[in-house]
Amino acid sequence: MNLEGLEMIAVLVVVILFVKVMEQFGLLETGYDDSVEDELELSAVRHRPEGLEQLEALTRFNRKELQILYRGFKNECPSGVVNEDTFKVIYSQFFPQGDASMYAHFLFNAFDTDKDGSVSFEDFVMGLSILLRGSVQEKLNWAFNLYDINKDGHITKEEMLDIMKAIYDMMGKCTYPLLKDDTPRQHVEIFFQKMDKNKDGVVTIDEFIDCCQNDENIMRSMQLFENVI
Repeated sequence: MNLEGLEMIAVLVVVILFVKVMEQFGLLETGYDDSVEDELELSAVRHRPEGLEQLEALTRFNRKELQILYRGFKNECPSGVVNEDTFKVIYSQFFPQGDASMYAHFLFNAFDTDKDGSVSFEDFVMGLSILLRGSVQEKLNWAFNLYDINKDGHITKEEMLDIMKAIYDMMGKCTYPLLKDDTPRQHVEIFFQKMDKNKDGVVTIDEFIDCCQNDENIMRSMQLFENVI
């Protein structure tokens, strides 16, 4: 995998890998009956989810889709919340040849919107709605938030390097030819040459979105998972 291919991963890996999480939770299955509605509305788990009507209003999923999502979520997380260790276990199963712990940490923080150390069903389905059904700008905003580790509205070279190292560590020996130790930093330099339009050393949300929207490959790939469920 060359630098050009890895540059694509920097933007698309969020959606691609999240489909794996969905498969792990059984969220791509169909055929559940309407009894799930009662479980969602009356559940006695530790974290009680919002009602279906509210989630329908806040997401781009209909009632039946929310029922399917909740059944899969509840089967894997009976307490009603997911912690960071669960994310790490899931990704370690998909990438046994690498170390996925740091990438899982960054992804978990992106889903933990209220920063309480757990991801509820609402957090989960809101993020999923953006990744699968959101507009291009919403998806890119979500991706930008992942890379903006300290949430100050800018992506620095250090933040991008941390994300890229996490991706390379997770992929392990999946790349061919094997990457050199300085490859992550080389990729970050290429990333900034393309996105840091005013050369001030940081990438803003506007620069990030503008660059991605003008990349045909990224735009095509953003549409791959719109009909997953």
